[in-house]
Amino acid sequence: MNTEMGPKNKSEYAGYWIRRFLCEYLTDVRNMSANTVKAYRDAIRLLIQHVCNRKKATADSLLIKDITSNEVISLLDELELNRGCSIKTRNLRLSAFIALAKYVSSNCPEFIEWCINIKNIPVKKAQRTLITYLEKNEMDALLEIPDRNTVQGWRDYVLLLFLYNTGARAEEAASLQIKDLTMPKGRGLPFVTITGKGNKKRRCPLWDETRKELRILIAKRDPEEYVFINRLKQPMSRFGVYEMVTRHANKLTEKMPSLKSKRVSPHTIRHTTATHLLQAGVDINTIRAWLGHVSIETTNIYAEVNLEMKAKALLNCEIKTKKSRKRWRDDKNLMDFLDSL
Repeated sequence: MNTEMGPKNKSEYAGYWIRRFLCEYLTDVRNMSANTVKAYRDAIRLLIQHVCNRKKATADSLLIKDITSNEVISLLDELELNRGCSIKTRNLRLSAFIALAKYVSSNCPEFIEWCINIKNIPVKKAQRTLITYLEKNEMDALLEIPDRNTVQGWRDYVLLLFLYNTGARAEEAASLQIKDLTMPKGRGLPFVTITGKGNKKRRCPLWDETRKELRILIAKRDPEEYVFINRLKQPMSRFGVYEMVTRHANKLTEKMPSLKSKRVSPHTIRHTTATHLLQAGVDINTIRAWLGHVSIETTNIYAEVNLEMKAKALLNCEIKTKKSRKRWRDDKNLMDFLDSL
């Protein structure tokens, strides 16, 4: 750490750039969601604490140049080896540090070389895992688990149905307001406007069953209210949505042993929606728009894991052997004919 005496320019301090990065750049310029900003904040907090501990310094006195590439690598190794974080989590933390470095260097050219050193930290290659999704009979069984004779059980059923219908993320379902639902009484198509990552909006059509249940759920309520609320009449959190799904999935596991190898969460239902759409013949671009993916490459993973569709494709390409023909020597009539000549 730099130990030179005397006042420093504020642009040399890490705190100056971190505040601007989190409070101005991510929110005002990039318009990132609150959860994304929190993820960046938590990653940077870990880095600051790690560097301060190693250099015996306070966070306010930490300089940008104190956060070297070696310090970043040291933290990443600690996260993976000592804290048990996955390689994916390690790489996500690194992406947050690189984003901060790019921001600093773009505003202060003196730190370009420092930024290059951070950017040159290699991303660790991780083994790609297959996504988990539910088969149609498993998803149908999950929808039957909530007790619809109770207020909470019926709400859980409607929420599960909504997640399956739209492929919405847990946070997207939790933040859904009544005004986001468009359900005409006539022949118009019912749909929901979902606000996803980066405040990007997308529209998803609703099944008749979903429309019918949602109509009852939001009856005589204010359009500004949230659709899914808890026992205290407060909006559900994304953690509440997660807990609801896992609770009913655990009950189902007792009846369906096939689910023991699957970790069922709201995102599992999202994967299930995409996979079932693909099996139904919906093209990949429509599924991309349905789920709100920015890149088609993200959606392509569903085509890769769908064994049923692979099997059907294999059948279409299967070479069918024709029935074996008799050899001419085995044709007695022919042989008699030749002998008579």
